[in-house]
Amino acid sequence: MSEPTQPTILDKIVEQTREDLEARKKKVAARDFRDFRFYDDERRSLSAALREKDRIRIIAEVKKASPSKGIIRKDFKPVETAVQYAEAGAAAISVLTEPRFFQGALDYLGDIRPEVELPLLRKDFIIDFYQIEEARAYGADAVLLIAGITTGNQLQELHHAAEEAGLQCLVECYSEAEFNSLDFGQVGIAGVNNRDLRTFEVHLHRGLELLARAPEHVIKVSESGLNSSADLETVREYGCDAALIGEYFMRQPHPGKALKQMLDDMS
Repeated sequence: MSEPTQPTILDKIVEQTREDLEARKKKVAARDFRDFRFYDDERRSLSAALREKDRIRIIAEVKKASPSKGIIRKDFKPVETAVQYAEAGAAAISVLTEPRFFQGALDYLGDIRPEVELPLLRKDFIIDFYQIEEARAYGADAVLLIAGITTGNQLQELHHAAEEAGLQCLVECYSEAEFNSLDFGQVGIAGVNNRDLRTFEVHLHRGLELLARAPEHVIKVSESGLNSSADLETVREYGCDAALIGEYFMRQPHPGKALKQMLDDMS
């Protein structure tokens, strides 16, 4: 008889997300989000921001911590960082909102929204329609959907719900099986996480090889483990449109200057 499989970090994050969701639902009903400040605002197009020929566009991430690295930036100032990114040439900004493992917060999203004009991506572990309403209420223009934490038709249903709410989706996968299961008739922005969320190991080329197989109309985003203009050159060689980078920038003395330098080194 085989021993039971130990839960991965990803399993633990999803289970904690379920628990936290139940608590939040008791405090704020989904219908109440309609009264929030940003709920009825016009949304910015993430796909338009990422689609530019002959140049890799950067989704710069506001990120305080991670399960594998712990605290990434002690003097964490989400709004200041987002403004730096916008001034340095980011195409969009990703805001981590998962509170337990990444020390994110929905309030970071709401605080950043009035200060920048770029599309904002809510990066979290979305498993429930309620989180899509949250994202809209706090000013997000798009949400991250992780294929590996969905089952059955859940990914398609969440994608449809986001579109109904006026939000675009960056659909993330890691494995070849997850990538092959994507419905590219629905998915317009696809990302491959170069970091395995189960082990947190990074394999840049494996992720890029998967993205290279996506249809031409799909915007292709390389995520995680990117640290230099040379990495961006590799991403471009594989036909990607954009890269999502967080940890590298957040470890630099001035995240915005680090972003600008990386973009300048590409030109």
